[in-house]
Amino acid sequence: MNWQFVAASVIGTSHDATGDDCQDRCLAQVEKFQDHPPLLSIFVADGAGSAVRGREGAEMAVEVSAEFIARAYRLPEFVLNDNFAVETVRAVRDRIYAQAEKMGSTARDYACTFLCVLSSSQGTLVMQIGDGGIVLDVGRGLQLFVAPMSGQYANMTYFVTDEDALDVLVAKVFPDRASKVAVFTDGIQRLALNMNINTPHEPFFEHFFKVLSTTTSEQEGQLQSALINFLNSESVNQRTDDDKTLVLAVVVD
Repeated sequence: MNWQFVAASVIGTSHDATGDDCQDRCLAQVEKFQDHPPLLSIFVADGAGSAVRGREGAEMAVEVSAEFIARAYRLPEFVLNDNFAVETVRAVRDRIYAQAEKMGSTARDYACTFLCVLSSSQGTLVMQIGDGGIVLDVGRGLQLFVAPMSGQYANMTYFVTDEDALDVLVAKVFPDRASKVAVFTDGIQRLALNMNINTPHEPFFEHFFKVLSTTTSEQEGQLQSALINFLNSESVNQRTDDDKTLVLAVVVD
């Protein structure tokens, strides 16, 4: 059993027009260590447009969480539970707050959302702070993990740097391995979700999952470029001018 996955972040047309950088960051990988079952790890972060170092915050969120989980995975007592989600977010916050102090800035300057999926034969742990979405199939068909998290006011959301981030954090453990996973930033929410009822727009995902599940080893190198081309396509840019991140994974036995 293993996963086939692909991940990409591309700049939105609005940021491209103003000469800004892409504020999204993502990472997907499969950890393997001794007799531990293979662990799918997906990390996605979106730097706040109002934060002067939002891109750096997103980079740190992805890098720190990946490092933290890689270390924990090698321990004999590694367990996917709610407490582990809290400790992951704390590790991210500690690094960002330390960097802010070092640079003489504030944690808010590094504000970003944070989404993470960890899945193995021992179960699946999902965690989210902020908007964007996680769609997964853990044996009951595609489901949206949590409705996009909007803040107190319109067009606002929550960030991992917020003082109450650990209270806002939504985490859940599923007892089964995820057979299909999609994680994305708010740039493609309206394409990927039925926003009125907060459910996955299954036709959007169907093609991606089919391609992943039938990809040969010779075709693997083409997956990311194909995803980037899709995210940069006119049909997508007509519906969103924001940065776009999409990470997809399927089990291939």
